[in-house]
Amino acid sequence: MELSTEIQKTLENLPHLPGVYQYFNADHKIIYVGKAKDLKKRVSSYFAKEHHDNAKLRILVRNIHEIRFIVVASESDALLLENNLIKEYQPRYNILLKDDKSFPWIAIKRETFPRIVYTRQLIKDGSEYFGPFTSTVMVKTLLSLIKQLFPLRTCKLDLSLDKITRKMYKPCLEFHMGNCLGPCIAKQSLDDYMENIQTIRDILKGNLNQVSQHLKQMMNAFAKDLDFENANLIKEKIAILDNYRSKSTIVNPAIHNVDVFSLASSDKMVVVNYLRVLNGAIVQVHSMFTSLKLDEDLSEILSMAILEMREKLSSNAREIVVSQMPDVQMQGITYTIPKTGDKLKLLELSMRNSKMFLQEKLKQSSEMAEKKGAKANIIVQQMKDVLCLEKLPLHMECFDNSNLQGTNPVASCVVFKNGKPSVKDYRHFNIKTVTGIDDFASMKEIVYRRYKRLLDENAPLPDLIVIDGGKGQLGAALESLDKLNLVGKIEIISIAKRLEEIFKPGDSIPLYVDKKSPVLKVIQHIRNEAHRFGITFHRNKRSNTWMNSEFENIKGIGEKTVNELFIKFKSAEAIHQASLEELAEVIGMAKAKILREHLGKDN
Repeated sequence: MELSTEIQKTLENLPHLPGVYQYFNADHKIIYVGKAKDLKKRVSSYFAKEHHDNAKLRILVRNIHEIRFIVVASESDALLLENNLIKEYQPRYNILLKDDKSFPWIAIKRETFPRIVYTRQLIKDGSEYFGPFTSTVMVKTLLSLIKQLFPLRTCKLDLSLDKITRKMYKPCLEFHMGNCLGPCIAKQSLDDYMENIQTIRDILKGNLNQVSQHLKQMMNAFAKDLDFENANLIKEKIAILDNYRSKSTIVNPAIHNVDVFSLASSDKMVVVNYLRVLNGAIVQVHSMFTSLKLDEDLSEILSMAILEMREKLSSNAREIVVSQMPDVQMQGITYTIPKTGDKLKLLELSMRNSKMFLQEKLKQSSEMAEKKGAKANIIVQQMKDVLCLEKLPLHMECFDNSNLQGTNPVASCVVFKNGKPSVKDYRHFNIKTVTGIDDFASMKEIVYRRYKRLLDENAPLPDLIVIDGGKGQLGAALESLDKLNLVGKIEIISIAKRLEEIFKPGDSIPLYVDKKSPVLKVIQHIRNEAHRFGITFHRNKRSNTWMNSEFENIKGIGEKTVNELFIKFKSAEAIHQASLEELAEVIGMAKAKILREHLGKDN
């Protein structure tokens, strides 16, 4: 492909160093961000011929108008910068990992006698937060365990030692029920309360072995002192803790602080599953997904997912078990693809989770598509009934003319299939046989040309033709259909803009459809789409005409000025006849004098 001078210069100046590159479109908006081990090789590959068979990549390359790059020290730095830029700008052609949820936390409040609370908001008030947790069930289980083990206060009272000493509070129902030991009335000391809080910290960090050993020491101490009542209470707590641990521990407890990542993919979607393992217990399970856009390599997606999840879930694990190696490996991290043992069991569990999540997402997507298809079928059936058609309008085509005071007349044909736009079947028409403004003749021409070609190519004809206009345009279209012997073979209607009246051949009285009816909305949609498609083509054509006008090469008169002149005066002849004052009102006196001088007219 032919490259602009600016892009060629950028490609020549790219270094053979790691970094991040950014692609900008004509509107100076970032459309893609990527990382590279070698910037020059990576960026240059986008413009190589071997990529031209990839349609999505061709579209991306076609929209690149500017390239910028940032050199970094290493690949891992490039990965980090790329991730931050994608989050900030969300470029159109980049994949974005999605999780569709916020995460819960468990907070130890910054108070004299701290409360343990559940929250989804991180407030910088000095409180200690644990998480985020990927499962609400896990959070509730932990809070239930803590409540069973330790009777902590739940009230929001300001339990300062001064107020407790002055006996400002009275015991509440929670104290009488045994759910709180009464720190508000000095029945529980601060040291004893904080000892419980420290044990809770260990539980939230996953250090269940330490908690269990501590409780056993307390039980033995009570038993040694013949305090069998308290020893039995501690024994019950140990049983509760062991029950919780037995449900969460599935591998060897020697596996401490390990992250597990696996991938599952289809043609359109990739799912990444994450497990966090502490002391043999899976404390976090989470899956993220993304749609493929440019046939991205799975190793690149895995690198992005590892960085994203570890940052989001505050993981500090130094070992990562993976189903395949990522394209960038972070410094100080050991990557393992296990072949046997407990780590393989963890990886297999993660892979099952990722495959199940992928199946669920694909099923949801399929069900959504089926619902949309069913809705479209209902609307098509309603159109048949309301418009009194002989068959379902599964294939509809709509025509519209566009011109500006007779200049650059064009027309458009848009196609809807099953109630949805079929953009690849849209067509533009340059009016060839009509001079000046004659919408009827233009409509006659484009309808004839469209269906003459379909007949010649033996292509399928539409079930319904929609004409943008009233009786006149409808009559013109019918004339063309009659020449082709298609009257009665294709249903045809027109829609007038003012009152949204529906005209049918042979009916002198128009059909008025309920303004809120989905039938009218579909007809309006196809009419508006034809108008939009046609007017865009017309503007582009008119713009090209202006740019190639006789005024373009005048020194001091640019493209913008020429456009302003044609918007005001409509034609080159009118510009020639305009006075100096009239021109100055549009483009200023200095440019007006330059133009008049070029035209050979006195100022």
